[in-house]
Amino acid sequence: MNAWRIHLAVAALATTMLTGCIPLLVGGTAVGVGVAHDRRTTGAVVDDQTIELKLYDAFNQRLPPGNHINITSYNGAVLLSGEAVSAQARQQAETVARSIEPPVREVYNELAVGPPSALSSRSNDTLLTTKVKAALLRINDIPDFDPSRVKVVTERGVVYLLGLVRPREADATADVASQVSGVRQVVTLFEYIR
Repeated sequence: MNAWRIHLAVAALATTMLTGCIPLLVGGTAVGVGVAHDRRTTGAVVDDQTIELKLYDAFNQRLPPGNHINITSYNGAVLLSGEAVSAQARQQAETVARSIEPPVREVYNELAVGPPSALSSRSNDTLLTTKVKAALLRINDIPDFDPSRVKVVTERGVVYLLGLVRPREADATADVASQVSGVRQVVTLFEYIR
């Protein structure tokens, strides 16, 4: 894929993902004002979006058909969730993720081996993600805590939490997420700051 196509795709993705934010052009790529609340640098946000786009493209080209793989990149750490059609496809997805530029610092391979999940399961996961995000708004006893700094991904009732957080913020978000009805498990993949 040509570099200009990647920049164009990242711009489109950034614009749609940051709905309600005023897009800015940074290095030829659209990035929303929502970056102001993010603890990542603007460059890290753009790198994460680039990693996700490159991985979607690479998976479509290099993996066997029939997988349902969600890709989440946060500060160079990649979470692979969903289903792979075989153990070999699962391992191949991880290998591809580790080879992507900009460099991926860490890969969390949470892919289950099996057929793609049903639409009803995915809809339930979307609902759980929304419920967890809403529940995080109730955390108001931690100074400077902003729930928009926590990335929430749900797959098969398991909630994955990513972000650059302080230990107290991590504990509070994991506790709140675990109390949401329907959540089977909470997995924290935070990067801690002091």
